[in-house]
Amino acid sequence: MGGENPWDGAIVDAHQHFWEPEHGRNPWLAPEAAIPFRYGDYSALKRRYLPEDYRRDAAGHEIVETVYVETEWDPADGPGETRYAAALAERHGLPNAIVAQAWLDRPDAAALLARQAECPLVRGVRHKPGGPASPAERGARRTLMSDPAWRRGYERLARHGLHFDLQTPWWNLPEAVALARDFPETLIILNHAGLPAARDADSLRRWREAMAGFAECPNARVKISGLGLPGRPWRAVENRWIVLETVYLFGPERAMFASNFPVDSLCGSLDSILSGFKSITACLPRAAQALLFRDTARAVYRTGGTAP
Repeated sequence: MGGENPWDGAIVDAHQHFWEPEHGRNPWLAPEAAIPFRYGDYSALKRRYLPEDYRRDAAGHEIVETVYVETEWDPADGPGETRYAAALAERHGLPNAIVAQAWLDRPDAAALLARQAECPLVRGVRHKPGGPASPAERGARRTLMSDPAWRRGYERLARHGLHFDLQTPWWNLPEAVALARDFPETLIILNHAGLPAARDADSLRRWREAMAGFAECPNARVKISGLGLPGRPWRAVENRWIVLETVYLFGPERAMFASNFPVDSLCGSLDSILSGFKSITACLPRAAQALLFRDTARAVYRTGGTAP
């Protein structure tokens, strides 16, 4: 049985970013850049964000380790981002694991994966597979997850012991199910709970069906993060059902919380988001909370350390 005691222990943030846009390595963060973005205007992100900024934002929460996820760095120099993140870790003690950039359909994907795997902090890669931008487009378009060249690159992940971080909206999850079943030795970590942006009853029903199908795959994991809504502050009441349904579908041993900072600073403070997750899960047993806030991320990303 659970109580009403919110988590007060150590936290592993399973998804966050650092960047310095002034160096020109992230084209989407250039002063003149304006890409379609799910939270709308993102100009507030066009500022440097480093471990000291993150630690200031995280004050009041015991974040002991973090996972750096690739930041749409210039694709001509994917290993450069890995070196950058590893250097931050050396100087600041954060991050403690890296999800590197790797464009799996490139002709040099095999060599690129080998280079990325050489970094001791790299645990996996991310390559957003694109595809249908709405449920209505499914059938007319498919994602890279169904592309033979991309899949040849994906097949090489297991050779290097690498996971795959998948960022795609829920309506593309049938392709993710096929990918998980065809390559059962590779963990797929779904980012941002499948991006349930539309909150009407029918969309949430279809989101849950897609998530339930993906959760049936033994090699599926999920990060509960990125739940903000454009133009609205992050509120636990608007995210409670999604959080608890995700935990129910995957189990706390296959789900983990993450901040998606600084991206989700467009929706709320790091304190409001983490406090929201804590309040939502206060009804769960402490062992389940420990998995969601710390232990699942440690198991997946091997961030190390011990905590009570």
